[in-house]
Amino acid sequence: MNPSTDTRGAAKRALLSLAIGSFGIGMTEFVVMGLLPDIAGDLLPTLWASSPEDALSQAGWLISLYALGVVVGAPTIAGFVARFPRHRVMIGLALALTVFNALTVVLPTFELVGASRFLAGLPHGAYFGIGALVAADVMGPGNRAKGVAFILTGLTVANVVGVPLGTFLGQQWGWRAAFGVVALVFALATLCISFFVPEHPGEPGRTMRSELRVFRIPQVWFALGVGAIGFGGFFAVYSYIAPLVTEVAGSPEWVVPIVLVLMGLGMTGGNIVGGHLADIDLRRTLLLGLAIMAAVFALLAALSFWIVSLAVLVFVVGFVSSVLAPTIQTRLMDVAEDNQSIAAALNHSALNIGNSMGAFLGGLVIAAGWGFTAPSWTGAALAVAGLLIALLSFRVESRKTAIVRS
Repeated sequence: MNPSTDTRGAAKRALLSLAIGSFGIGMTEFVVMGLLPDIAGDLLPTLWASSPEDALSQAGWLISLYALGVVVGAPTIAGFVARFPRHRVMIGLALALTVFNALTVVLPTFELVGASRFLAGLPHGAYFGIGALVAADVMGPGNRAKGVAFILTGLTVANVVGVPLGTFLGQQWGWRAAFGVVALVFALATLCISFFVPEHPGEPGRTMRSELRVFRIPQVWFALGVGAIGFGGFFAVYSYIAPLVTEVAGSPEWVVPIVLVLMGLGMTGGNIVGGHLADIDLRRTLLLGLAIMAAVFALLAALSFWIVSLAVLVFVVGFVSSVLAPTIQTRLMDVAEDNQSIAAALNHSALNIGNSMGAFLGGLVIAAGWGFTAPSWTGAALAVAGLLIALLSFRVESRKTAIVRS
């Protein structure tokens, strides 16, 4: 083997090690959604017996608490660790994810499980953000979105394999079994990162104060708004996939993992395509993606009564959402100037504000008695709002560029 082959092989092993961690993050974030009825029945038995809708809505807070952990942890951790070697930071983050997900397996009450979900969310954004910087550096100029997409591949594969498998295990042996598998995945990621991710320097001169300067950039706020509001529509739908399949389409519970596989297949394909499209024309990819997402959510609300149309549309939802994920991440990194560490992590804060808001609003419209298709209409409205924010962002940017040129 020649040196260039050695180098490529080492890079692939490093990126694969990081992708194992992102696979675990995909499982821990999304497996809750397929097991929401099981979790509600186990942790909220009295409420479940009297009102399954209210129990599901309250169980949805576990999704929101995880997302809140991401929102809090992403900028805080990323800003604090920016000066440290990135490979050591990644080891620490993977280890923390292992421990906090293990707590979800053993804690007995809804309140304590909620606390463990919050803790499990804290390292999420920093893991993806710093991992994205490592991947972008490996891929080189002109291929940054592809590097980001590679790290996200673990997340999308989790939605093909990990989430459906975890859902099946949870349905058969109790929902805690799914989180036991998640903890083992993170333990494996910790070992692989320790062995295969080479030394990667941080930025010794960076401080939390200097990192926080990113919030002075108006375009950063626009990008965060697109992620939080526009992508919140995806989570409003995904959070309540299980009752959509069982209550609206009238399918048995065993169909839920199959539908989740279709979602994951769509996400995997969309992630690959999204990285290429964003490198070609980021603006067009972002605007068209949000517009198509809004239309698909509306179709899902109208056609989810038939399991075949529901399954097809769920695949499309997964595809379009994963086209947008690396696009939004790259947009934020592009406008963040020299604040790359915290900007890469802030994207996941924004997406998980969307996660929390989408899950909350979806539960709210269900609890209001509007039915299990109501979250899809909510998702369509949020996607349209995200599109308007993106249009405003590009308009402001174009005006500023024109003023500078004149």
